[in-house]
Amino acid sequence: MATAVVYLDGDPREGVLEAVTLARQVGDVVAVAPAPLGSEAVQTLGRYGVTRLVHLETGGVAMDAPAAVGQALADAATQLDATAVLLTSTFGTKEIAAHTAHHLRAGLLVDVGDLRLHEGHLAGSKRAFGGTWDTSCAVTTDRGVATVRPNAVQAEPVQTPVDVVTGALTVTAQVPAGLELVSREVHDSDSARPPLAEAAIVVAAGRGTFGDFDPVHELADVLGAAVGTTRDCVDEGWLPHDAQVGQTGVTVAPRLYLGAGISGAPHHIGGMSASQTIVAVNIDAEAPLVEMADFAVVGDLASVLTDAAEAIREHRAQS
Repeated sequence: MATAVVYLDGDPREGVLEAVTLARQVGDVVAVAPAPLGSEAVQTLGRYGVTRLVHLETGGVAMDAPAAVGQALADAATQLDATAVLLTSTFGTKEIAAHTAHHLRAGLLVDVGDLRLHEGHLAGSKRAFGGTWDTSCAVTTDRGVATVRPNAVQAEPVQTPVDVVTGALTVTAQVPAGLELVSREVHDSDSARPPLAEAAIVVAAGRGTFGDFDPVHELADVLGAAVGTTRDCVDEGWLPHDAQVGQTGVTVAPRLYLGAGISGAPHHIGGMSASQTIVAVNIDAEAPLVEMADFAVVGDLASVLTDAAEAIREHRAQS
């Protein structure tokens, strides 16, 4: 039976569990982490069908640089005789995936929404050109590396939880000559909200807010959603660049995207058009985002978002 390795850099969050769900279609799932995980994390992995969890022993080499992580992960995949190596799809993990594929001399699939074995090789489907094309691709090497697009699949536990075998794996890792970590800036994040790139629900707003994002934050908190915005709002200083959705910002593919006060410039559409369901709120019924949306509300965004948040709270109180 084929083996699929899933890399996680901490406790298993939703994106990792989605990757595990896809990995089960390829073969036996082994989770690889840079450090030991707690018992609760191990139990969670077992509920999703992971049979083995190993943490990497690098002989003291720091796992800060993606190049070092990629080499260690490639060595682990070789020792585990893995057919596939899967990672979540963030800026950091994509870089790790590229280094892993390089060391394995393996094909690389980025932002796939499904996985399968095609004639013994790893294959998957992905959306391209701003979500306007669905493509299928397969590697031509014995091993394949892939990053899984957030929210591409619903994370599903197995019917019978697995007793996960845990242990350590000694691997080779080196920081490339000439590469030095000079400084690191950690951005403050609101732990109550999911990361924008991985969120299942995104509430985004544009210049129609006139800088007042209170109704946006209120609805996002009720929905457990991430908050996004447009490049114009970032340029105005209303929200940080980390919140920008678009081709020059963060590309998102949530299950629900709600865009309020956003006209729908091409560079913004290109960053969110892969969303499963799109809801637009705008006073302009002919705005591009309104015309492409699955559902649209023509009205003042402050009133609509506030009323929506209140209605959701009342519905939950009654249920």
